[in-house]
Amino acid sequence: MPLSVSIPDLGLAAIPLVMALASVIVLAGLYNTLAIARVRMRNALSQIDVQLRRRHDLIPSLVETVRGYMRHEQETLQAITRARADAMRAMEGVAASDRGAIRALAIASASLDGALHGLLARVEAYPDLKASAVMQNLQEELVSTENRVAFARQAFNDAVMRLNERIATFPSNLVARLFGFVAAEPWQTEAETRAVPDVRTGSAR
Repeated sequence: MPLSVSIPDLGLAAIPLVMALASVIVLAGLYNTLAIARVRMRNALSQIDVQLRRRHDLIPSLVETVRGYMRHEQETLQAITRARADAMRAMEGVAASDRGAIRALAIASASLDGALHGLLARVEAYPDLKASAVMQNLQEELVSTENRVAFARQAFNDAVMRLNERIATFPSNLVARLFGFVAAEPWQTEAETRAVPDVRTGSAR
């Protein structure tokens, strides 16, 4: 008789344990979803970093190539050199969780785009420079790099959107608040700085 009484008692006692275990499983699932979204966003940011560094590595060769032809364009060459230096400084230590740093990097990158636009627009006035095989190769490399940068920016913004959606919606917003997940800054600049230069023609697109 005591055994028959203890069975339902044991079942009732197990209910809180089952509920606690279910809560832990749900909590872990929500946390992992947020963590994966954050990892993917950081990886997308690292891809922007790779492509921007590739472009920065091309710019000294571009400046040296045009310097011999554009002797009266020193101000233009200095502007692109300064813009490159500013963009490289903005890249140092940038983190996806630092909204101000992402914005600063986007603005510095857009300024470099503008400086490139200005330089390549002036190349049109130098037929010998335009015909140079070295210059043509550099332009092709820059075109390829700009395309990769644009793709990486879009991938980053998509990853940011997915993370921010999870941070903002219930019930994952509760887990985000509990574990310190914060919304990220998408890659965007002022409207007037968003045009990307077409390095083949010097025109914005």
